[in-house]
Amino acid sequence: MTDDAIAAAFAPHDHRLCAHRALDEAADRLKNQGARLTPVRRRTLEILLESHRAMGAYEVLDRLAAEGYGRQPPVAYRALEFLVQHGLAHRLQRLNAFAACLDPGHDHQPVFLICRSCDKVAEAMATPVRDALADVARQAGFQLERATIEALGLCATCAGNGVQ
Repeated sequence: MTDDAIAAAFAPHDHRLCAHRALDEAADRLKNQGARLTPVRRRTLEILLESHRAMGAYEVLDRLAAEGYGRQPPVAYRALEFLVQHGLAHRLQRLNAFAACLDPGHDHQPVFLICRSCDKVAEAMATPVRDALADVARQAGFQLERATIEALGLCATCAGNGVQ
């Protein structure tokens, strides 16, 4: 993601455009992988794409249930797991929640920037951070397999509004 894309995640903007682009890229990605968006998977992704914030599985389940997709937790968990497995959503451990991937057209492992005030989430390129982490692990004789990097702080909007 570019610096502009990161700033846009936290600033007011026409979110419909980035959500529409991400949904189109997600459909293309799945087509190339030989997978498909069932109605419940598509609706789950659309719900996650409604804002730049993470949502818990039960919040997604409540929305799906209200729209007639069923109230059983596996409905949401299976859809969310599918989206994560196929690179269309990310699981944020710190929040125990899920966020739509806003760049599903490319394989990547971003750093997540989480605003503790407004709960918005942005993805940032993580190559330098991941390279440094891999170097530290290698020096310790540790074989790094996977890492999720989540940074908590204040976005520019909340910091500018005097949030402490």
